[in-house]
Amino acid sequence: MLRKIFQRLLYYLIKGTLVVVPLAGAVFLIVWIVASLDNALNITQHFLEDEQGHPLYIPGIGILTVIVLLIIVGIVFTTLVTAPIKSWLNRTVNRIPLFNTLYSSIKDFTEAFVGDAKKFNEPVLVEVNETGLKKIGFLTQKELGKLGLPNEVIVYFPYSYSFAGQVVIVHSSRVTKLNMTATDAMKLVVSGGVSGIE
Repeated sequence: MLRKIFQRLLYYLIKGTLVVVPLAGAVFLIVWIVASLDNALNITQHFLEDEQGHPLYIPGIGILTVIVLLIIVGIVFTTLVTAPIKSWLNRTVNRIPLFNTLYSSIKDFTEAFVGDAKKFNEPVLVEVNETGLKKIGFLTQKELGKLGLPNEVIVYFPYSYSFAGQVVIVHSSRVTKLNMTATDAMKLVVSGGVSGIE
């Protein structure tokens, strides 16, 4: 009788863990990221003080400041900045060593997710070797003729449980389009294959 109660309690403990841990982990990660950004970008600490003379921290001001700043920059660049000014800015940035590499890489990566021409929207299956080993990735470049690589494509392979990934060039004959959404494919890869197939 006592053993059955213990087994039942253990069963409920496991079920509770499966519900709480992913939920708590996701909430904790989001809160930690938002709090870290808010703390780093909180401008009130630099010019406001409390009664004791300590820097005054107002929660949420940092994130709010960034959101307002991004909206203002978005409005200015879409309505006031003309194409010649944009091309001049791009030329100027491209002349600065090291900075241009970092800037263009981050810009392209950001545009791949939120820009008008999203790049990570075509999930594919790639045959890696002759043994039949396959990997899930995202087709990011379909034409490499300028690199002297006809019939080759670029596929990005995200790593499981990581924000990193790997870029590879493979023959197009080894690439098969997957019948799933980009979101589900990313979820499948990042979760190590345990979620994303409903």
